[in-house]
Amino acid sequence: MKIYVPRDSAAKALGADAVAVALQVEADKRGLEIELIRTGTRGMIWLEPLVEVDRGTGREGFGPVAPSDVPALLDGTLAGLGPVEEIPFFARQTRLTFARCGLIDPLNLTEYEAHGGLAGLRRALGLSGEAIVDEVKLSGLRGRGGAGFPTGIKWDTVRMAKADRKYIVCNADEGDSGTFADRMIIEGDPFCLIEGMIIAGLGTGATKGFVYLRSEYPDAIAVMGEAIEIAYRAGVLGGDVLGSGSAFDLEVRVGAGAYVCGEETSLLNSLEGKRGVVRAKPPLPALEGAFGHPTVVNNVLSLATVPVIFEKGAAAYADFGMGRSKGTMPIQIAGNVKYGGLFETAFGLPLGDLVNEIAGGTASGRPVKAVQVGGPLGAYFAPSQFDTPFGYEEFDGAGGLIGHAGIVVFDDSADMLKMARFAMEFCAVESCGKCTPCRIGAVRGVETIDRIAQGDAAAVPLLTDLCETMKEGSLCALGGFTPYPVMSALTLFPDDFAATKEAAE
Repeated sequence: MKIYVPRDSAAKALGADAVAVALQVEADKRGLEIELIRTGTRGMIWLEPLVEVDRGTGREGFGPVAPSDVPALLDGTLAGLGPVEEIPFFARQTRLTFARCGLIDPLNLTEYEAHGGLAGLRRALGLSGEAIVDEVKLSGLRGRGGAGFPTGIKWDTVRMAKADRKYIVCNADEGDSGTFADRMIIEGDPFCLIEGMIIAGLGTGATKGFVYLRSEYPDAIAVMGEAIEIAYRAGVLGGDVLGSGSAFDLEVRVGAGAYVCGEETSLLNSLEGKRGVVRAKPPLPALEGAFGHPTVVNNVLSLATVPVIFEKGAAAYADFGMGRSKGTMPIQIAGNVKYGGLFETAFGLPLGDLVNEIAGGTASGRPVKAVQVGGPLGAYFAPSQFDTPFGYEEFDGAGGLIGHAGIVVFDDSADMLKMARFAMEFCAVESCGKCTPCRIGAVRGVETIDRIAQGDAAAVPLLTDLCETMKEGSLCALGGFTPYPVMSALTLFPDDFAATKEAAE
């Protein structure tokens, strides 16, 4: 009997380790031979700990499982969920980047290969750097962490740069509220990230990579470190990648917890051991990045998707999606929802379908009031905008941004003035202090919203003007994007700002 128990941080927080111990203890007590396999999570957090049992006829899911359920589970009397792939939340997904997550032992390289791993790398080893970059361009892959910049163009800039050293840097500083996909892939399928970074190195001429991980992710740090060691021992990393003669080295660097280090130039400063402050551009990191050398800085999801593109082909990947938004996007559903978790789907699904059908509406049972998309700097969307398709240009046209594709749902008890204030306060706390619009503007923003809360109607146009200044004048996205949640709250929910005035009167 094979029993699969997640080792993902979310599952562990909900008791997965205790369930794993109880399973082994109970099996030993009964003299029952079991193979206990620790996997990543399937991404359905409301079912964690989600245990899967294979008695020789396929895997059946059970969840959420408590240690007290273990005897019934082993007896075969615990009510099951059936095959996980048939659970509606999972069945509606198109899993490409997360195809193996929750399915395999994340630190078993043999299992990784058996499920398609390293096929993309082996193909890439037979191509020139230019051909590798062209394949990424044809796929339409765009950055999965921010503004959606075309990945192939960034790679090509580094490829054509003249330098004795080049670097690949993975931005795993996942600081946005309501996001967890980077952590999930690292804890559940780290070899796909390693493979993607090696392919990026082959395409650009880089022979060294760094995974910049946030200190708040101790499990991900441990799994990534162990995966790198395994890859070195297997000849996947090092001076002779899979016997090809090509070299690629990789190491983990841990950040100190500053949100602004999710911005690529702040990240590079921190990576070099300097204070995490934003650099002025130009020069671009693609020309002068880590240690002054040409550097690709990509998000975890961008790099982890690269092996899929090379395994299945650029055209096959580009067949998914809509318009200029090609492929799939792992959408992280959080906040006041019945079914929170990770949902990977092709671009184009309407926002309302994600909120009302996939997420099941609010956990509180109250009407949905607002959905914030793209982290704490993302705009709020009202139910009247729920027909907006999930795509880069479509969200931009609606005054928002996809960012890291985290969506956080709020019911009608949310006070949007307080949410706008939180955005300004967040910016004030997390600002690196390098530029005036962000450093001073966010502080003034908190004060201005407090004036509105006290009934000062004259402060509303002042807030609008301040947001415009921050948006146009900030050095990076922290100050530049903070106006998105503030202005969307003010525009879409004016009653929340007017009600305070009436109360004050």
